Amino acid sequence: MAAWVRDAPGGAVLEVLVQPRASRTRCAGEHDGRLKVQLAAPPVDGEANRALVEFLAAALGVRKADLAIVRGETGRRKTVRVEGAGAAAVERALQA
Repeated sequence: MAAWVRDAPGGAVLEVLVQPRASRTRCAGEHDGRLKVQLAAPPVDGEANRALVEFLAAALGVRKADLAIVRGETGRRKTVRVEGAGAAAVERALQA
């Protein structure tokens, strides 16, 4: 199991490092024990957070409502909760 994902009651929790204003949106492997996600969106008015939720929902095949940023709203290091998905399934879906 990767260090950046763990099971939690009702779903999984991801530790994410976000790089806004990248050339494209994608998973870029692991960095410092977190999943690195490059986002094309800028970190302005919550655009990067919205882009992160949309990207993860599409990659995991879940609804955007099933994702929540529970820590790090304004920083690059974020903790994201995924309802109804196990850590193993999340890791398989997001392997870069």
